[in-house]
Amino acid sequence: MRTILAIDQGTTGTTALLLATDGRVLGRAYSELTQYYPQGGWVEHDPEEIWRGTLSAARRAIELAGVEADAVGITNQRETIVLWDRTTGIPLHNAIVWQDRRTAERCLELRESGVEGLIRAKTGLVIDPYFSATKLEWLLDQIPGARERAEDGELAAGTIDAWLVWKLTGGRIYATDHTNASRTLLYDIEALDWDEELLSIFSIPRQLLPEIRDSAGGFGETAEGLFGKAVPIAGIAGDQQAALYGQGAWKRGQAKNTYGTGAFVLLHTGSERRDSGSGLLTTIACGPTGRPEYALEGSIFIAGAAVQWLRDSLGIITEAGETEALAASLDSNDGVYFVPAFVGLGAPHWIPEARGTIVGLTQGTGRAHLARAVLEAIAYATQDVIAAMEADTGIATASLAADGGVATNDWLMQFQADLLGLPVRRAAFVETTALGAALLAGLATGIIPDPGHFLEAQASPDEFLPEIDGATRERLLSGWQRAVSTAQSWARWG
Repeated sequence: MRTILAIDQGTTGTTALLLATDGRVLGRAYSELTQYYPQGGWVEHDPEEIWRGTLSAARRAIELAGVEADAVGITNQRETIVLWDRTTGIPLHNAIVWQDRRTAERCLELRESGVEGLIRAKTGLVIDPYFSATKLEWLLDQIPGARERAEDGELAAGTIDAWLVWKLTGGRIYATDHTNASRTLLYDIEALDWDEELLSIFSIPRQLLPEIRDSAGGFGETAEGLFGKAVPIAGIAGDQQAALYGQGAWKRGQAKNTYGTGAFVLLHTGSERRDSGSGLLTTIACGPTGRPEYALEGSIFIAGAAVQWLRDSLGIITEAGETEALAASLDSNDGVYFVPAFVGLGAPHWIPEARGTIVGLTQGTGRAHLARAVLEAIAYATQDVIAAMEADTGIATASLAADGGVATNDWLMQFQADLLGLPVRRAAFVETTALGAALLAGLATGIIPDPGHFLEAQASPDEFLPEIDGATRERLLSGWQRAVSTAQSWARWG
């Protein structure tokens, strides 16, 4: 029996799965990750904690399975950036997380300087604190001596995949894949490489950045002391592209939404780049063989994180699963809407100054209304992105593939189907980010020679069909649009 260790390093923790080639999970382990908030809108992680948690989860998954791993696949939170010493491997600062907004003013300066068109043309992205470049620029400017050391080749910087490859290989391999590179604002999505003009705009030395390799390919072997033997690292993709691959959506016109800490809708557009006129991103996706192709993406910054807020900050639930019964206990939302713009609004609005907004409160509003409003908000934001994708491409979405931890909420999945007026198909194996990384590694090593055949043999997805009429749908959407307008007004008055 051949096995693949899938490492899913996410925003709130690391999951490790040891998978058999028939899709069975032989071992699973999880390590939670501490969130640091030094200032309002700032979010950081400890890179060493990421590494320790990843190694611990991987070892436990292998131990629980009772068999060794034959290959490793990695998927990761994408735009989070780490800066470390090439000699010692010690980070110079906490990792700056994709949710972090500390560079909002710098992004405004860049937009006002007139470079946005050039950056959009080369990267397919917008200028926003979400992406890695301004975070890395901030680190080089704020850490004494960092810029000079970077120019002298003493430092390394990369997204979490590059950091983990470095640690797993004992510092022998310094590499990333195309999907992660495409999220930095430093990568030309047509040339498929770091771009000198972009590097100049952000004053990033090229020697600071990792080599870029195909997602299904060689990233070295793990150091022998980690897992009992050297194991090839053979698959890497950013979490959303890994989920797209894990859903089997590697052909033009296929779409998925991953409901995690944030929610991320991707539509595969094939080998030809498609640009958006509706505030969506053009990004790199994995084609059938793991080679770079293209997708449109809508990034919803806050999804499961809002459920976590209900639990940890408001204390109105003790576990995420309670939201399902609370939402179902109401016949309607009674006009209560929540816009979860804790770190700004993402696609298709892109308003980094926006903040969370609740409207429609009355004395009768209770915890069930807030729980329902949070779940509804995830579905409304998804509908906004799907509508923008259809407008951009002319491709009518036939159904939506769903995965991620928040997708286990049946009430949300049904409401999403109602709102879209489309079937929502939830993967039987909801950890499709990890599955995508495993499939890429399996493809590269020959352990899984045909990912399509592998997926066809898995259990059928759960299907949720729309049940409400068009008039009700339009009324709900109208209320949501008013709520978003309120959040936008608040931002404009700031």
